[in-house]
Formats: sequence, structure tokens, C-alpha cells
Amino acid sequence: MALVALAVTIYALIECVRTRPSDVRSLPKTGWVAAIVLLPLIGAGLWFWLGRPKEISDAGPAQTRRGATGAPDDDPEFLRDLERQRRSKARENELRRKEAEIEARERKLREEGKPGDEKGKPSDDGGNPTEDTPRHTP
Repeated sequence: MALVALAVTIYALIECVRTRPSDVRSLPKTGWVAAIVLLPLIGAGLWFWLGRPKEISDAGPAQTRRGATGAPDDDPEFLRDLERQRRSKARENELRRKEAEIEARERKLREEGKPGDEKGKPSDDGGNPTEDTPRHTP
């Protein structure tokens, strides 16, 4: 029986130490540690009944817990991801718009720079453009 009491006390102490201070109920975390150590079986029982967080996950303290509602818009990490996605999409749209603008300018310059109707034909001004060197007017 003493071995079971010792195991329960050790389990309660370890769980209390691993719990985040903001999740502990009724007493501060140090108060619960003192209660478990000074009143071994009674302190452990009180910890499980009054001090332990309502939701315990097996993931441990490294994983963040959601609020009582569990709604995605209450999760700050979810909201940060949404904001990152929104910014990324805005950058992609801006890049596409600029690429289309540059492409339109290049097309316009090519059309203005054509000396005649077809490549290799002389233009009206008497010049003799070659196929290799396009003429661009400023």
C-alpha cells in the first residue's frame, strides 16, 4: 500500500511540475508542489481534484492548447498563418501585374520599332534595317 501511495505522489508531483503555471487551478504552482511534498497522499489527491488543469493532453507542455471553444479564429497561430498567406497571395498578384505590364511595354516597343511591314523589307525612310538589329525609337 505504501508503494502505491508513493507512486501516486510521485506521479502528481511530476505532473504538477510539467504543467504550465497559467494552467494550474486554485493555488499557485509552488503551493501545489509544497502541498504534494508535505502532505503526500492528501496533497496528491487535492492536486488531481482541485489543481490539475481540466484538459490534459499527452503531448506535454510544449504543445499549445486551444481555448474552450476550439474555434480556429481564436488560435493566434492560425491567424498568423492566414495573414502570411494573404501577404504571399498579394505579392504574387502584384508580381503578375508587373510582369504583364512589362510584357505589354515590350510588345508596344517591338511594334513601334518595326521598320516595315515584314522583317527584312526596307522602311519608308530609306534605311536598310537588318533582321538582327531591331530599331527602337526613343
